[in-house]
Amino acid sequence: MKQSLRKNCFSRMPRRLKVLVSAYACNPYRGSEEGVGWGWVTAIARHHDLWVITADFHRDDIECEINRNERSYQNINFYYVPPRPWHYSPTKGWQFVESSILKPVMNWAYAQWQRDAFRLGSELHKQIRFDLVHLITYVGFRFPGHLWKLDTPFVWGPVGGLENTPWHLLPSLGFTGCIYYSLRNIRNSLHKKLLPQPKRAFEKANGAIIAATSGIREEIHRCYGVDSQVVPEVGPPDFTTRDYSLRKPGESLKLAWSGLHLPGKALPFLLQALSSLRHTVSFHLDILGAGPCTRKWQKLAVRLGIVRKCAWHGWLPRKEALELVGRAHVFIITSVKDLTSTVLLEALALGLPVICPDHCGFADVVTAECGIKVRFDFPRQIAMDLAEAIKRLDDDEQERRRLARGALQRSKDFSWERKAEVICTVYEKAVANS
Repeated sequence: MKQSLRKNCFSRMPRRLKVLVSAYACNPYRGSEEGVGWGWVTAIARHHDLWVITADFHRDDIECEINRNERSYQNINFYYVPPRPWHYSPTKGWQFVESSILKPVMNWAYAQWQRDAFRLGSELHKQIRFDLVHLITYVGFRFPGHLWKLDTPFVWGPVGGLENTPWHLLPSLGFTGCIYYSLRNIRNSLHKKLLPQPKRAFEKANGAIIAATSGIREEIHRCYGVDSQVVPEVGPPDFTTRDYSLRKPGESLKLAWSGLHLPGKALPFLLQALSSLRHTVSFHLDILGAGPCTRKWQKLAVRLGIVRKCAWHGWLPRKEALELVGRAHVFIITSVKDLTSTVLLEALALGLPVICPDHCGFADVVTAECGIKVRFDFPRQIAMDLAEAIKRLDDDEQERRRLARGALQRSKDFSWERKAEVICTVYEKAVANS
């Protein structure tokens, strides 16, 4: 099927397109949005010729990677927006801004960078005459920049950021979390209604929009009246695993959870679920990551009587983190607000059945063949459903192994090559409709 899709794609589009890409976040050695930008750019460059505009502070890493393997990047031309004092860069001053109440200043800085990127893109377009423009990162809908104004087809995506955090869950996130996500919901709703730039950019890209999740697709259609295609923003991890962890007779069920310790990651739901199982299930929970909520969550584990069954590892080097998670029997996600999450695809690639919310990007990735999705309606129900899913896998090792095999298989569906095949059809449609 994969081969026929690729062959069909190229039979309809025999020529390589000249594509101008805006990927502010694009770095071969970093994760998060920088990794998303790099993954998409390098995948698309297998089929088209790219001119990529990115932030200057990525220059050293990009040039280092190109020098290491120049032949792999012959179809990519990188251009760096000349740095200005008001552009963000990872200096101590900007890092202080990023972690303080001044963080909104970063939005202003990014908007200024986009204006300069438009000037650079306009000059390049005069020289090269691109077949289309593609905005990849940042994925947030608030900042479509200005390159869509060029007289060439515009492709936008992956797009994220449109979904609100469910209001009924906010009180369970603690005082700080409730206030933060309430204000974010209000801001989000106002921006979807009032910001003019996203409306005009979505109109320009109609038919050539990539939504990061099905929920985002629904929001795009509801708010802007245009269609989009769902492609998760994250790509596969840079490793492959053929085997999954086996549970020996009498061995405790090893659970793993990983993420920033922030209110929206909602680890307390899992801790409460495990508290209800402490007398009936033999389990061990490895908790990776750290953040403002770490000490609060550790105290909660003490109150719930499960502190001896939990190990708090903090941030580990990636290799150590993967080895630790790979020894687990089940991976659990509890986020109330997210897109797809890199750790989800990593867990699947490690052969771990995933228990996760039936919302955000998790709902698109996890199926009955690789995990268990639980409703995130009300706090008490969430803890009960998480406990039920854990108990199910504790009782039935054959079912857990079936899901583990399914996880390994499911992880293959999110390769960069498959994303590139989808992009091929999106580009074709954009050019044909211009």
